[in-house]
Amino acid sequence: MTLESMLLNARHWAEPPAALALDDDVLTVEAGARTDVFTNPLTGEVRNDAARALLVPPPGDWQFSARLRVDFRAPWDAGAVVVWSAPDVWAKLTFEQAPDGPPTLYSVVTRGLSDDAVGWPLHHGPVWLRISRLDGGFAFHASVDGESWRLARQFSLDGAPDVRVGIEVQSPVGDGCAVGFDRMTLTPSRLHHLFDGR
Repeated sequence: MTLESMLLNARHWAEPPAALALDDDVLTVEAGARTDVFTNPLTGEVRNDAARALLVPPPGDWQFSARLRVDFRAPWDAGAVVVWSAPDVWAKLTFEQAPDGPPTLYSVVTRGLSDDAVGWPLHHGPVWLRISRLDGGFAFHASVDGESWRLARQFSLDGAPDVRVGIEVQSPVGDGCAVGFDRMTLTPSRLHHLFDGR
């Protein structure tokens, strides 16, 4: 069974999507209107209603990756890969519509408040996103071809003992967007080269 087909099961969805479908091994997930996961570092406002599906990763080091296509309709529409420990301890790597330019890579690490960072423009995709667990820490990488990877961020979640990994879709100011996920893998493997992602 593929990860895409596994995620058709409602039990994996911590927050359910507006719609969900599988066609030719592409899992299409519809974000609900005005949904997000973010804790504003300036105001403390918590958003925690974006659809996300979470899986139990293998013990030790592992890698989770997916290819994404996003039907961008409004600023901040995005698809993401996410690592989750608790509502106030989590991180995501997003393929997101910048409000003032092309779709862009963003990352958010939340330890109480969210610390978000702008990556680089990715145009309209598709794009591969990956989370690697390394000795209790994590690395985010992105790729435009699934072969050559670029480091987006390395971080810790303060030793969070119980994490899940998966996907997320959001439309913080819009009426929803559709994200196609395919080529998803979750493997008990170690990332050997942090900066070139091999």
